[in-house]
Amino acid sequence: MLAAAGALAVAAASFAAGRMGRVVEPIAKATSEKVAEPVPKTGMDPARTLKSPAFQSPPAPTPSVAAAAPSNSFHSFPGAEWTGEAPALRTQTCPGNRAALGISRVVEIDTAGGPGFGFEQFKAHDFLEAGEVVLTFDDGPWPGNTPAVLAALAAQCVKATFFPIGKHATWHPEILKQVVAQGHTVGSHTWSHVDLSKKSMADAQDEIERGISAVAISAGRPLAPFFRFPALRHTSELTAYLGQRNIGIFSADLDSFDFKIKKPDQVVLSVMTKLKRLGKGIILMHDFQKSTATGLPEILVQLKVNGYKVVQLKPKDTVATLPEYDAAMAKAQAGQTVDARPTETVVRTISGYAN
Repeated sequence: MLAAAGALAVAAASFAAGRMGRVVEPIAKATSEKVAEPVPKTGMDPARTLKSPAFQSPPAPTPSVAAAAPSNSFHSFPGAEWTGEAPALRTQTCPGNRAALGISRVVEIDTAGGPGFGFEQFKAHDFLEAGEVVLTFDDGPWPGNTPAVLAALAAQCVKATFFPIGKHATWHPEILKQVVAQGHTVGSHTWSHVDLSKKSMADAQDEIERGISAVAISAGRPLAPFFRFPALRHTSELTAYLGQRNIGIFSADLDSFDFKIKKPDQVVLSVMTKLKRLGKGIILMHDFQKSTATGLPEILVQLKVNGYKVVQLKPKDTVATLPEYDAAMAKAQAGQTVDARPTETVVRTISGYAN
């Protein structure tokens, strides 16, 4: 557990002075002024590969996440194992809950041409005001962890953007549907979280499109045309492809490194320390990680205590899936493979039973 931490002052660092014009139309206009450009130093580990636990059909136990009251110190965290029953997500009218963090404004993203966001890699579009953050979560949906993240977000009346893995979505469509039902924005994160920069163009496109169709089918609705590369690794050919598909590319301003940090209090410290330095940004976290699911209530409390404001992203349009991938992923969703050949062409008797 961390020692008590004083209120963190919002750092005024500036993003690039010469911006290329916004693609973001604010639905609710913010009034604070821009900050100066930071030099991000928190990039993803290029060597990172996702190691998913083996899929088990019985659902994992879900943590009990209580709504944390604002305070000026870090709180204690639950133990290593989940205990208790999953709480019902709050149905309160969030605008009337002054104690909650809430949403400061909603912005609409026009993804025509495949714009990139997140100063880790893309410098063209600076749309956040000083003290504003965007919450993003990768690699779900996952039993226990994703529901706990949803409960924490609901308790503080905030919305996030999720980038699910297609394979995980087909395993846990019921959890992904909870994400959609809670009003969060859902993009995609490939079919199986491979490093696309090491794949042939054909294989990389297949990973992208399978992921998009699998998540859309599992969610039961069209997705936002938002995409995040695994480990943030991409090529110019792949960004051009996404541009042709009118899919926006999301990097990050602030990487929590929660896939390396396994203690919840250290995840909290990582996020808040980096945010203090940058002053604002798109925060990359993982609803796949238990440390994040456990630490998120405290992160949200600290955002509230230190005066940060959450911005929700919404797409101007939805992504257009490709029919051939929809058909293949519909079979996968039903527990089938992509092989559609008749059984008699797959299995044939070559020898009878001996008398």
